[in-house]
Amino acid sequence: MVGFGGINSAGRASFNHAYRRLVIDALSADKQDRTYQSLAALMGLEDTAGKSADSRAFITDHTLIRRIEVFDPDKVTWQSAADLRGVGADGSKSVLSFVLSKRQLPESIPPEWQVDTLENNEVRVTCADTFRVMLPEERVAKVSSAGQLPTGFNPGDLYASRNHPRGLQMTIYGASDAIRSTGFSVDELKDLVSPDQMAVYSGSAMGQLDNEAYGGLLQNPLTGRRPSSKHCALGLPEMTGDFVNAYVLGSVGETAGIIGACATFLYNVKRGIDEIKSGAKRIVVVGNSEAPVLPHVIEGYRVMGALAEDEELMSLDGSDVCDNRRACRPFSSNAGFTVAESSIWLILMDDELALDSGARVLGSVPDVFVNADGYKKSISGPGIGNYVTVGKTMASARAILGEDGLRNRTYMQAHGTGTPQNRVTESHIFNELAKNFGIDEWLVGAVKAYVGHSMAPAGGDQLAAILGTWNDGIVPGISTIDHIAEDVHASNLNLPFEHVEVDPDAMRGAFVNSKGFGGNNATGLFLSPQQTIEMLTRRHGESAMTKWQSANESVQANATHYDDHADNGDILPIYQFGEGVLEGSELGITSNALNIPGFNNIVNLDLEHPFPDMAE
Repeated sequence: MVGFGGINSAGRASFNHAYRRLVIDALSADKQDRTYQSLAALMGLEDTAGKSADSRAFITDHTLIRRIEVFDPDKVTWQSAADLRGVGADGSKSVLSFVLSKRQLPESIPPEWQVDTLENNEVRVTCADTFRVMLPEERVAKVSSAGQLPTGFNPGDLYASRNHPRGLQMTIYGASDAIRSTGFSVDELKDLVSPDQMAVYSGSAMGQLDNEAYGGLLQNPLTGRRPSSKHCALGLPEMTGDFVNAYVLGSVGETAGIIGACATFLYNVKRGIDEIKSGAKRIVVVGNSEAPVLPHVIEGYRVMGALAEDEELMSLDGSDVCDNRRACRPFSSNAGFTVAESSIWLILMDDELALDSGARVLGSVPDVFVNADGYKKSISGPGIGNYVTVGKTMASARAILGEDGLRNRTYMQAHGTGTPQNRVTESHIFNELAKNFGIDEWLVGAVKAYVGHSMAPAGGDQLAAILGTWNDGIVPGISTIDHIAEDVHASNLNLPFEHVEVDPDAMRGAFVNSKGFGGNNATGLFLSPQQTIEMLTRRHGESAMTKWQSANESVQANATHYDDHADNGDILPIYQFGEGVLEGSELGITSNALNIPGFNNIVNLDLEHPFPDMAE
């Protein structure tokens, strides 16, 4: 892992800023100051240093899970069907008559209508039968909590967003942040490898559902508007990866949108490490972006019984006030998950390239396992596949770190959605496997308590907490809970309410667990920077590591420079619309190679037989 970044409800993900918002009360004074400064600049506060008490209170109140601000939950636009009929002065049945503009007449006049032309391009419609209409109204949402980007931060304001859906605006910002966190420019990254040795794997579980994408496509014809030419294209789930290729990287390498519901991030990480292990790819950009804080999406999950409704939260607290901040309560008495928006991106390299280029070493990814549930009673309910993914990943950690390493030097970042079903099933998986692997008290975190459930990027939100722990030595506690529910299996688990201090050097591995609707299960093993460097040294030798350290100095300096300027507007997202567009006639083409302008290295066409034992 040579780069990591993005944006979620805790702030900018690169350089552990979002992570530090989760544990800000446990940080040293200087790290607190830097975290508040980052958020103040990101949120456009007048106090850009974030030093005043008022600024810090505002930042605290307007990050993480909170009352919905993206729309007004007290005034959700709705349409109600009504049947109108004419009534005479004496209450007897009568014809229904109304006047409207001639241009507002429907294309197909209902046969029961009588239309008479009036002056001023108006018509009178007379209808003898009942007339069905839709009446606009404003409803109070039954769910008023969500994880939202920090108040005041709008990614679309930072580039020529041209009515892009919010999820794609977040993609441009998040992918740019991750790429720049590497310490390399886009051109420098592209110069390291052949064009076809780079890949982007990205997909959105929900697609883009706001009015600029599928929301407008489906709703506009029913609300008196037309779909636009952009609605279909920009709504596609793989469009996040397409935007990175077309407007951020300018890549002609492999691309794929791999979708696995709430396990989507890990699905794409798995594809990336598999391609790197095979030697087919050397640089892979992995990431997801999701913007589901929309009234119709929230209502859809609510009627499934999946979300924490305000009334249920108030009932849990014995209060008549909804505690939005504590809407998500993993492994405790809870009522459902909390929808969130996020855009998280990870940059991967093979180890030889990372050392040769002097890349930052944030850690490594040896294994991600994906398994389905088998036969199911409910497509949305959990099954047995997650036992397989967690078990295999723990076995991989044991093989790499040894018995003691697995038992005492790893921890788990749980899916931890905050639903009654999740608290039972996921805790049983962890507890039973911990018993059988000889772990007495396995530390388990659940960061959705802070940032909510962002669907596709959720695993990336969990990974952000892991990377931060390896830097600052604090595992975020499950701070929204004050007890463990009676039906949670926890004899061999440590589910902390408070933050847990750990030795970053000793904590050598961590797990990200993801469970998705439809039986999409994935668990990934991530190794610490210290563990990774030790393994690189064993593989490549001290001399190679010395050369890497020398080359790394300038790379790290570039990355630090970006971090120092990323929040204050000096460095805008990478967005190259219409720049560097190539035509086929500009390529250098031979039977052995393709030479593409803008790329230092060729695409090799001198390929070997894929099945050498069958070659003549």
